[in-house]
Amino acid sequence: MRSSASSVTSSSSISTASAFTSSSSSTSSPSPTSPCAACKFLRRKCHPDCVFAPYFPPDNPQKFAHVHKVFGASNVTKLLNELSPYQREDAVNSLAYEADMRLRDPIYGCVGVISILEQQLRQLQIDLARAKYELSKYQTAAATPGVDFFGLGRNNYETAEIGSGNFGFQFQKPSTTTGVIDEKQNFRPSLN
Repeated sequence: MRSSASSVTSSSSISTASAFTSSSSSTSSPSPTSPCAACKFLRRKCHPDCVFAPYFPPDNPQKFAHVHKVFGASNVTKLLNELSPYQREDAVNSLAYEADMRLRDPIYGCVGVISILEQQLRQLQIDLARAKYELSKYQTAAATPGVDFFGLGRNNYETAEIGSGNFGFQFQKPSTTTGVIDEKQNFRPSLN
């Protein structure tokens, strides 16, 4: 009786070993229908109607591993089944990004990145408002004749023309102005 039981055990172990070697040899050669990264990670057969297959290709297993670690496969399956097919790709990309950020920063996740970007946006808006204000000061000064554009006093320019018609041009020659520099390093022209 013992010999028959041991022969059954040894024959089943041989068939299991041969099945293992045949399955391992089939995975080493690329097959046209390789399982998606999710099914490969979960060690299950990938069916043609697999909800994960379009979004977790076999060449990017880390994407599903991160999503599974943070959200869990069953939660992702429920979420994808509740969405319409055209919304699923955006949802998977969002889940993958959130999972990557959560693994990098376990406390804040993607909210930390969003907060930093919002702070940078506010600072850039302030800088832009300041630059627009400075530009408007210079534009107003340039549009008004005789206004101190460079902070050197009123512009008292003599005008000279060279040429005539379409080929002529006009240039301004500054007059000599005397003055003093005050305590704030501003030039104050002297009134002669």
